[in-house]
Amino acid sequence: MTTTTTADLPTFDPVTDTAAWRGVLRKVGLVYLFSRLCVSIGAAIVAAELSADANIVTSDFPNSPFADPHYASKPIPGSAIRPMLDVLTSWDGIWYLRIVRFGYPHTVRPNITYGMSDARAAFFPAYPMLVRLVDRILPGGDTIAALFTNFVLGAAAILIAGLLARELFGVRVSERTMVLMALFPGSFVLSFAYTEALLITLAGGCLWFLLKRQWLLAGVLAAIGTATRPNGIALVAACAVASYFAIRERREWRSLIAPLLSPLGFIGFMLWLDAHTGERRVWFRVQTEAWGEGTSFGLTAIRRTIKAFSHPLTSPTNTITAVSVVTLVLLLWFLRTHRLPAAFNAYVAVVVLLMLLPSTVTARPRFIYTAFPMFIAAAVWFERDKRDWWPYVIGACSAGLVGLTALYGVLGAIP
Repeated sequence: MTTTTTADLPTFDPVTDTAAWRGVLRKVGLVYLFSRLCVSIGAAIVAAELSADANIVTSDFPNSPFADPHYASKPIPGSAIRPMLDVLTSWDGIWYLRIVRFGYPHTVRPNITYGMSDARAAFFPAYPMLVRLVDRILPGGDTIAALFTNFVLGAAAILIAGLLARELFGVRVSERTMVLMALFPGSFVLSFAYTEALLITLAGGCLWFLLKRQWLLAGVLAAIGTATRPNGIALVAACAVASYFAIRERREWRSLIAPLLSPLGFIGFMLWLDAHTGERRVWFRVQTEAWGEGTSFGLTAIRRTIKAFSHPLTSPTNTITAVSVVTLVLLLWFLRTHRLPAAFNAYVAVVVLLMLLPSTVTARPRFIYTAFPMFIAAAVWFERDKRDWWPYVIGACSAGLVGLTALYGVLGAIP
């Protein structure tokens, strides 16, 4: 088996490839809109189901334990818009919007549970701060601001991934990278009130500046990234590896700026939250008590994958875990076969490690999506070796995007 490196494929030629690049952007723009339509269809399916259940159960059996939780003791919505917004702001989105509206708690009660509002202390601040800023500018309220922010960030995330692929492998690989990024089922998070869109945008920008040896800008983006979500800490590894090679190969000591700046977002948030609540290491306590988060070192993913095959279709969560594990193995094989710069590999390695480490929420499409450099390697493989498979990949990803949105929307699996 041959191994492809960045030297094996053409890089972007600004003179000859400009027209082709413009055509790619137009095509990918349409694909991105189509992918958001897929998410909307999934949300609409859920909205129809919620409204139907509310009509049947609430009207005929108002005291039933199966009464729809979204509309218990509430008027049934007259249109699908409100239920669709409920889907797109469900799960973690609820907590981020609570931070937008109320900020962080000044105290966190002992023995905190998931049902207590204090538990919002577990969520990082960069995305809520950005939504609050957009909400001041954009009419329509904080929900619209959150979803609009992610729509724009999603486009930016896909574009920066395409720019990285173009820089390394040329325009055609860039196109496939962006299409995969738009349609991969985990891209549902680009339309939810989640933080992945912001992290991928910041991570892509950081990796771009690392490639260009602009260490200060890389470090600043990495610092914001580590204040976005826990696996943003992977950017520290990317900066450290890039700096190591810069020093070893060129004695570029200035590169240390990037790894020194990169963890400041995480450290700053931890220190601020401790001071704000008057309790040391409060974030870690909330993670342990409210979410029961521990470490399994991948055993949870393995157990759920085995159960998914031994008892097929009995647990949506196990099924999603198994599909995620298989997809991860395939993407890692692409990454091994078609080499990327060391900083990219370091970022992916830490994201994957942090995904498999917990004992509760383990391998998931949205975590795999955050390790987006793997999609660049996959795009190289489809461009060079399996072009005839491409239509089937697009079809499968589109169907998966609709299905996964609907499954999460009905609270059918842990996202």
